[in-house]
Amino acid sequence: MKELRARALPGIVGVLLALALEALAVYLFVRGATALDEGGPPLLGHGGVDLVVSFVLLAAGTVVATGLVIVQPNYSRSVIFLGRYLGTLREAGWWWTVPLTSKPAVSLRVRNFESEKLKVNDLRGNPIQIAAVVVWRVIDAARALFEVDQYEEFVKIQSETALRHIASQYPYDHFEDESTPSLRENTDRVSQALAQELQERLAVAGVEVLDARLTHLAYSPEIAHAMLQRQQAEAVVAARAKIVEGAVGMVEMALRELQRSGLVDLDDERRAAMVNNLMVAIVGERAVQPVMNAGTIY
Repeated sequence: MKELRARALPGIVGVLLALALEALAVYLFVRGATALDEGGPPLLGHGGVDLVVSFVLLAAGTVVATGLVIVQPNYSRSVIFLGRYLGTLREAGWWWTVPLTSKPAVSLRVRNFESEKLKVNDLRGNPIQIAAVVVWRVIDAARALFEVDQYEEFVKIQSETALRHIASQYPYDHFEDESTPSLRENTDRVSQALAQELQERLAVAGVEVLDARLTHLAYSPEIAHAMLQRQQAEAVVAARAKIVEGAVGMVEMALRELQRSGLVDLDDERRAAMVNNLMVAIVGERAVQPVMNAGTIY
């Protein structure tokens, strides 16, 4: 169901019409009652008709007054007459529309929904805790009212469902393959995917998703310690690899400069020994204790 624009007049029109009917009803009632009391010449059937018409006009005035409605800023009022949707009022103000209608209000303001910390499995099956905040608003009041049952609860359930699905599509972190997007390293990409999936799920309820962001991401307590050790081990390996790479470059430069300057002429065995000593001195975690050689190296 698509939202329609409801027809309405300013509220003062309905008030004046209701007051006119009520005033005419009072006038006819007084005239009819007076005619009956005096017992004079027939006046609309000795006042009986005046009384009947006055009650009808009184009821009509009351019915007219039921068409009055106030629309608050950033709210809408959907007009429903005997189960039939007639349209929606969006402009703030005092309006008079079809009498005897129900007019449920729907907020059009921007709202936030923050999910609880959900325990899900990532792409590799690791249990993680994840939470997100969703910024949304209603853009179609008719769909929000008639296409789903309790649209606010619908937004909550669908947001948590989409978050669970997105979390299962990515690993928490990439270990061997850095080209694979992860929840921790690619938060913008994950948030964009979450917002897109939410928009597809909530479009049926006339809801627009303005933003969706992860607010909490962590391993579950039962594996958090093991994963921390793994991350620390990976950091140590990466650091050692960088040190070795730099050490190799420094050894190459040292041998190249020695060969260029012609200070020493090293055979393969002595060259291997120097490379070993330099690598130990550069890569070793402890300070190297130098050994002074007073004789020849051959």
